[in-house]
Amino acid sequence: MWGDWKGRRQLRRGVQSTPDGTETVLYAFQGGSDGAQPRSALVSDAAGNFYGTSDVGGNTQSCAAPDGCGVVFKLAPDGTETALYAFEGGSDGNLPFAGVIRDKSGNLYGTTYEGGSTACHGAGCGTVFKLAPDGTETVLYAFDKRNKGRNPAAALLLKSGILYGTAVEGGTDNDGVVFSVKK
Repeated sequence: MWGDWKGRRQLRRGVQSTPDGTETVLYAFQGGSDGAQPRSALVSDAAGNFYGTSDVGGNTQSCAAPDGCGVVFKLAPDGTETALYAFEGGSDGNLPFAGVIRDKSGNLYGTTYEGGSTACHGAGCGTVFKLAPDGTETVLYAFDKRNKGRNPAAALLLKSGILYGTAVEGGTDNDGVVFSVKK
């Protein structure tokens, strides 16, 4: 795919930069309720909105972490950022490193590295979550056992109504697992 001309031409169409390579900042995080330290890829919808996560920021009042437990955000084509959900660091999750994926109904799915259960030295072992278009967060799975995996940190894949992912720890020798969860 990368070696053929057609594939390279299509890749260039997806890059938004000027001929001289000038970068355009679409939004600069403020580190408060809007989030901070976004690390993952973005997903988009037909209206041109982008969706992603920030590792920290969000609710700094009720979150166990002093800088916030992370945010799921939406960035509109005009550059307006909206925090769709701010994690609280407990059963709902903490540290959404991996970003989100989107289904045809507009639901967003992702993982948090910590939170969920009280296992894993009180920090929680991570979650798989769903965020509905109305902003309602549902934990689909809370990791809590070593052999079943813990601390998911990579993006999910959605196939035939099943979410697939990886967790950095867990399994027989604690070398990580590949998991599946029904959406």
